Amino acid sequence: MDGTRRSDIRAGLRVSIVLKKDQQSGKLTEGIVRDILTHSPIHPHGIKVRLESGEVGRVKEIFG
Repeated sequence: MDGTRRSDIRAGLRVSIVLKKDQQSGKLTEGIVRDILTHSPIHPHGIKVRLESGEVGRVKEIFG
């Protein structure tokens, strides 16, 4: 799953996100979803989430 569909993501899932500052390099950050910030059902660049660590970014990979 690539993280573009909101229905695939829920609090407690382990995911990889790309932070705003890392969008150029594509560096991924792993963590557990605390909040889903995107309201639309689909977003082409990934659903925006807040991790338990407080970091905010768009989901690129879902681990389950």
